[in-house]
Amino acid sequence: MEKTKNFTEGNPAKLLIFFALPLMVGNLFQQMYTLVDTIIVGQGVGVEALASLGAAEWLSWLFFGLATGLTQGFSILFSQYYGAGKFEDLKKTIGNALVLSAGAVCLMVFCGQLMIAPALRLLKTPDNIFAGSELYLRILWAGIPITLLYNFASALLRALGDSKTPLVAMVVAALVNIGLDLLFVMEFHWGIAGAAGATLFAQGCALFACLLAMRSLACVQIGRKHIVPEGDMLKRLLLLGVPVMFQNTIISIGGMVVQSVVNGFGFLFVAGFTATNKLYGLLEVAATSFGYAITTYVAQNYGAGDYERIRKGIRSGIVISSVTALTISLLMLVFGRSILSLFISGSPKETEQVLQIARHYLNVMSYFLVVLYALYVYRSGLQGLGNTVIPMLSGLAEFLMRVTAAMVFPHFLGQEGIFYAEILAWTGAAVLLAVSYYVVMGQKKGRV
Repeated sequence: MEKTKNFTEGNPAKLLIFFALPLMVGNLFQQMYTLVDTIIVGQGVGVEALASLGAAEWLSWLFFGLATGLTQGFSILFSQYYGAGKFEDLKKTIGNALVLSAGAVCLMVFCGQLMIAPALRLLKTPDNIFAGSELYLRILWAGIPITLLYNFASALLRALGDSKTPLVAMVVAALVNIGLDLLFVMEFHWGIAGAAGATLFAQGCALFACLLAMRSLACVQIGRKHIVPEGDMLKRLLLLGVPVMFQNTIISIGGMVVQSVVNGFGFLFVAGFTATNKLYGLLEVAATSFGYAITTYVAQNYGAGDYERIRKGIRSGIVISSVTALTISLLMLVFGRSILSLFISGSPKETEQVLQIARHYLNVMSYFLVVLYALYVYRSGLQGLGNTVIPMLSGLAEFLMRVTAAMVFPHFLGQEGIFYAEILAWTGAAVLLAVSYYVVMGQKKGRV
């Protein structure tokens, strides 16, 4: 089991950093191939194909959010049993989680295919790009079995303390996706269907890499007896997975609402807002990676019953994440304009206007980035404790604040008001999560 990591012993800060680093690199590769995918489609097919991808963005995000949310919830119980050394219970949990995943796949494929066209109409997708968006989404949703199984395998490995294999899997996926994009789109001229196919094939390769690594782990080798559904186990898994799925769903819906407000400010504002949003994933990379590390750390120590060690880990997480956020903020404030210019082209006058809008939005986010990182620490800590309901409620609060601010602030602050919708959402959720964490931990004393 040399690839796994036991978080119940050793220096908390060191464990968190060295677990999160491979995840950061993997997430950077993911961001890279997403960006390259967009560039290849734009250059190889044209503006309408690129617009088709854009129109499908939030629905495709929903597609990935459902898969990652469910498996992320399952991984909490995996970590708890691993930390407690209850390997037979771990195998039963894996088996029951696979049963639920199979049911989820059938439901998501069926419902997804039915909702694609109505959802695109609801979002007022222009007629000239409707067919392209629909085709792209139909292929992605048909590939849900691959996507969910990859996320399942990756989440299981992270739960056992292995962050290196998911890194290798993501690097493989990135390289395969870029190569197949060039082949399918540029050489075979398969258009947007080629881009979707390349994404699914790349995820299949990532899944294969994870499965290869799991062959050497005795604690995850399950048999038929472990796949027998157990009512209590299924209930526990659903109580962990469904709230995370719901959280991701409302984030997607909130993004659609905010985008509809942004669209009303005209083309140049939309371009500037979009340019900064392209960097959002990069700003968030370290936060999500630390989040996975903290969930695994807390869940394993919760399984071992060591609450004082959990407190030390969260304190270390807050310090590490704050330093990281402040460093990224400083880099964005200094080099943000140069980075944003990579996404913007046009006449000198339009380019300058868009850059001003984008840089202002980026600066606002940079000033408050430490709040986003704190949000991830406390949310991940609560999830590691097996509480996914409070994080779900914080997601709902985040949604309400984001949407309310987007609707109200522009009336008083003009276009700039939309920039603070994201900040208010972060702040409200972070406060709720921090207070909830300390209340929950205040009820836990010593080691049980």
